[in-house]
Amino acid sequence: MGFVYGSSPNPDLLARIPRDARRVLDVGCGAGATLAAYRRLNPRATLLGVEPDAALAAAAAPALDGLFATDIEAAPPPVEPGTLDAILFGDVLEHLRDPWTVLARMAPLLSEDGVLLACVPNVEHWSFVARLLAGSFDYEPHGLFDRTHLRWFTPRMMHRALAEAGLHPLEVAPRIFAPEQGEAFAAALAPGLEALGIAPAEWLARAQPLQWVWRAARRPPRPLLVAARTLPDPVAAMAEVRVLQPLRDLASLPGVSIQAAPDLDLPAPPPGMEAVPRVLLVQRMYLPDAPAGHEFVARARASGAVLVQEFDDDPDRWPALAESGQFSFRAVHAVQASTPALAAELRQWNPEVAVFPNGVAELPDPVNFQDDAPLTLFFGALNRTADAAPFLQALNQALAEAAGRLRIAVVNDCEVFAALETPHKTYTPGCDYATYRGVMAGCELAFLPLADTRFNRMKSDLKAVEAASHRLCCLASPTVYAESLEDGRTGLIAEDPGHLLALLRAILANPPAARRIAEAARDWVRAERMTAYQARRRLDWYRDLWDRRAALDAALAARIGRPAAQAA
Repeated sequence: MGFVYGSSPNPDLLARIPRDARRVLDVGCGAGATLAAYRRLNPRATLLGVEPDAALAAAAAPALDGLFATDIEAAPPPVEPGTLDAILFGDVLEHLRDPWTVLARMAPLLSEDGVLLACVPNVEHWSFVARLLAGSFDYEPHGLFDRTHLRWFTPRMMHRALAEAGLHPLEVAPRIFAPEQGEAFAAALAPGLEALGIAPAEWLARAQPLQWVWRAARRPPRPLLVAARTLPDPVAAMAEVRVLQPLRDLASLPGVSIQAAPDLDLPAPPPGMEAVPRVLLVQRMYLPDAPAGHEFVARARASGAVLVQEFDDDPDRWPALAESGQFSFRAVHAVQASTPALAAELRQWNPEVAVFPNGVAELPDPVNFQDDAPLTLFFGALNRTADAAPFLQALNQALAEAAGRLRIAVVNDCEVFAALETPHKTYTPGCDYATYRGVMAGCELAFLPLADTRFNRMKSDLKAVEAASHRLCCLASPTVYAESLEDGRTGLIAEDPGHLLALLRAILANPPAARRIAEAARDWVRAERMTAYQARRRLDWYRDLWDRRAALDAALAARIGRPAAQAA
């Protein structure tokens, strides 16, 4: 099959569509792949497309809520002004006779906080020069030399076009492919460039991008830099869920810049952004009430950043926290947690606590519940061997009775895996988050045991959310999960080992019933537990913290007995 326009999502456009957008219009959507991918990030959004090609429109229609066959150069689509949160021009403007007029007509359709995103080819790309020098410039069916390209832009030209349309250009990002080819060409061209007074490195910076991705808005947004010091391996999955996924959601909102690394010390604003409001997240960072802890806090405060501790487990698990007088929570401006129970505990030491429940960044397309295939039970855990131990006999009995119709996939917990008396089992050792989710996606059921302990009562329901997003039917303990799963509708609550055995027998007798529960659970995640739905609340909280920084810093100083920092 040949090239089909719009059959693959543009990741650079996708990353810049505001995660909480209510209405998005893709002009020249082609087969609709970019909006189909966005649907998995924000299922609540209304997605609209403009596509005059009937075959492409038919391919895009299942992913969209509305499709217009409008000639975009003749008139804008029938959309009320001020109602779109994002308008996409992905490889479209270069095909138009008058892209400047189209931009001016489309800009008023944006909401006050809406953005226009455009991906345009770079007329300064090194391959243009190479072809012209070789005398071999020819048009092609598609790509940079597409025979239907009527207009060409440099970054300066595109900036002017957006400004003339009444928009504020916010960002231009390069799309670079095969950089080694551009570097080799620039090296060969270096003597000629230098003879013309052109610095080869400066020319290469302009010539490397095959395309430029633009983000523009109706009004300049409030800037914010959110930097994060994340957990290192082997607990990187916790960083992915609690910090990195939410940061990517924030970065999709105009005005927000992000930085993240396990060894990140203090926010480092790019040149010219030294006065930008900034937040420093430290994930589970132990701050001793000792010179090292005080020195870090003093530098963070002096930098002007709002210091936020990200914490998502019972602090009693780490005696050093208590031995240090909970300095890790007292010595920051604010704390963010995953559950109300944990937040209540943390407020003993810092009153500024926000709760952001764990969620999933993407709602994947299900691949499980294949016709006549055995059912596979997923168990993936870190430090849950004791929680699972009381259920092992029941699991072994269910596996034996099923005689191959039930299998089990274990991730990480080698002790549980060794205790399973069945040949129908697979084991995946400690792995990255993508591998973990991949194993989960291939299962139909999820076993989620949590004993009723103080530590467990402060845990989140993340595993149920992850499993439900992949359309798994959860068999879970009452602790934590009874507050999230509706027993018999979005999950099954197993009160004890005997109850678990009875539930597994019932599922094996009627697999479609388990699938119905799994479908309802996926609908629950779609409606309530996408990280996209939290993006605006996180941003508003961080901005509010910045606006109250002087008062928060005075309160921090009082808690640790140090003078208030000079506001930057």
